[in-house]
Amino acid sequence: MDTTRASSQTARTLLNKVPEVTIWFWVIKILATTVGETAADYLNVTLGFGLTGTTVVVGAVFLVVLGYQFRAPRYVPPLYWATVVLISVVGTLITDNLTDNLGVPLEVTTAAFAVALAAVFAAWYSVEKTLSIHSVVTRRREAFYWLAILVTFALGTAAGDLVAERLGVGFWLSALLFAVLIGAVAASHLVFRANAVLAFWIAYVLTRPLGASLGDGFSQPTADGGLGMGTTLTSVVFLAAILAVVSYLAVSKRDQLPPVDVDELAVESGRRR
Repeated sequence: MDTTRASSQTARTLLNKVPEVTIWFWVIKILATTVGETAADYLNVTLGFGLTGTTVVVGAVFLVVLGYQFRAPRYVPPLYWATVVLISVVGTLITDNLTDNLGVPLEVTTAAFAVALAAVFAAWYSVEKTLSIHSVVTRRREAFYWLAILVTFALGTAAGDLVAERLGVGFWLSALLFAVLIGAVAASHLVFRANAVLAFWIAYVLTRPLGASLGDGFSQPTADGGLGMGTTLTSVVFLAAILAVVSYLAVSKRDQLPPVDVDELAVESGRRR
């Protein structure tokens, strides 16, 4: 009898495909966005792939890893964060291709990606009745999730470049500016009880230009306001940090969400199974 009940309970639950939002989530996210900036520059300039070649190579690898991510039955830290690192590079390359190859102004790409992100959220909510990442338990929800993340990286890249380069704010002041904005978003949620989902996605967008500004600050020559570490060393250091944190989470399982009840999911979505 107990076995039957346990089997029934398992059949009525689904495993989340994304991690719990803890301090570790934001640490890895910022590290990944930094790698997204420096790795794209490393492949493009240092290795001489060129913008088009880098886009093709990274895009192909990303699609393979994303395929494995979709096939995974649950959240797997190394696979999930590998997907995030790659999608950060792809998002960076999308913006770089528009601005460098096609000459689209950063003001236009920033506005266009902001509208695109709003459209993704509108479609996601229209279909699923939620934008919460705590119930990414179906392939359709996961598809919306990764699409939204891709657009946030492209938007963050455009906004970060607009502030740091076009407006002349500089790498370190830009990093400070976006860090303060993220802190304000966190305070709005923790202190003033602002909507958790809205606060999460605003912070998610802002961490991209924060990470990019840090990446440029570490890697760019001292003559340009950076520390002169170069894209190779910066990428290696931040990738090593990501690997260390992800390894810790894979063992400790401190960022794994509990299963979602199928009946609760149906009610939340306005559908009965």
